[in-house]
Amino acid sequence: MANQTCEILGYGEDALTLWALKRHMSNILKKFKDGTAPSKCFTFYRPSFGRKGNSVFGEFDAIIVSPKNIYLIESKWDNLAEHRKNEIKLGKEQQLRHEIFSWYLTHWNKKYSGHWESFRESYKGKFKFQKKTMPLKGRLLATNLEFILAKASKHCKTISHKNIKNVLLFFHDGKKTRNLPKISKNFKVIPIDYSKETKDNFITLAG
Repeated sequence: MANQTCEILGYGEDALTLWALKRHMSNILKKFKDGTAPSKCFTFYRPSFGRKGNSVFGEFDAIIVSPKNIYLIESKWDNLAEHRKNEIKLGKEQQLRHEIFSWYLTHWNKKYSGHWESFRESYKGKFKFQKKTMPLKGRLLATNLEFILAKASKHCKTISHKNIKNVLLFFHDGKKTRNLPKISKNFKVIPIDYSKETKDNFITLAG
């Protein structure tokens, strides 16, 4: 007998992000005039690049890879309140995360697959992001980075700064929000109204 999916409800920013990836990805892509079908994309949900150490740079809320673009995603929500702020400010560590990973994406080459130390030796003198360093071969961060970089470069036809998109998903209650906030010019804000799909503040993820 086949397993039947039970109803799964989620609350808060992480749940809203997963819900948007499952239900609203086509809308996200259209904001960038990317006509790729969601089924032709793949997504890393909350990929972590470590929290402590000289090589780490935190985690994205998601990374979407289409044949045309790579979307580096941060998420914010209005926390069920009436949103009055005119601007959303991302922390320095969040902005640095986008800069570092964009660097990795634009410098990676398929010839380095399985040869992380060669990649590291080729570029460690050019990797200049505050006091950050490239991880050593065999470290979990190096393994994760190599896997993601290889998979992304294989799926996205070409990778340059022009098709790496910094995205902020702003989840809001459309019944309360008056004006949608602005953000750094390096990010594109994509508003997503959750008010019609929540049940007592919870969002349905499955079932």
